[in-house]
Amino acid sequence: MADTIQEAVTLALDDAPERNFRETVDIAINLRDLDLNDPSNRIDESVVLPAGTGQETQIVVFAEGETAVRAADVADQVLDSDDLEDLGDDDDRAKDLADETDFFVAEANLMQDIGRYLGTVLGPRGKMPTPLQPDDDVVETVNRMKNTVQLRSRDRRTFHTRVGAEDMGAEAISDNIDVIIRRLEANLEKGPLNIDGIYVKTTMGPAKEVPV
Repeated sequence: MADTIQEAVTLALDDAPERNFRETVDIAINLRDLDLNDPSNRIDESVVLPAGTGQETQIVVFAEGETAVRAADVADQVLDSDDLEDLGDDDDRAKDLADETDFFVAEANLMQDIGRYLGTVLGPRGKMPTPLQPDDDVVETVNRMKNTVQLRSRDRRTFHTRVGAEDMGAEAISDNIDVIIRRLEANLEKGPLNIDGIYVKTTMGPAKEVPV
């Protein structure tokens, strides 16, 4: 399957018109024979891409003490419990932060307060933080999440996710797509039979079908 994926990616890259900016590469996934009104059938997966996302990933960490100090070296922002309370009082600022951030990470003991202050903002956006347990390495966690994308269908049969950037090359991008397809097939009730089609494209380029 990897060879046919790479062929589709190569076509998508070759047929994309030249732009004066670095385009991302995305896939559109079409599902079938699933009742997506039932939340248990929806796709909601974090996938670590072997070749990386090809883009900057914005990560915010809620932490205090030593964990906050270590997180400062790798996260885009580190916020403590006082910041959390301030965000809870400023709905517009909380929404802006949620929209600008790809992933949130939080010390496990702060999760209850995050639910109280930010649950109504982060929950509907699918951005509740990944809990950081006392034995977890915050640096390792953040670095792993920099190479992570979300597969989230919600109640839609068609959804999109980023798989790289045009200058990564077809092989690296196809490796990322292969991992995503394998994860999807493993989690769907009927595996590949629940996939109606997958298409790959650059930001402004034409879509090419990925054989599955």
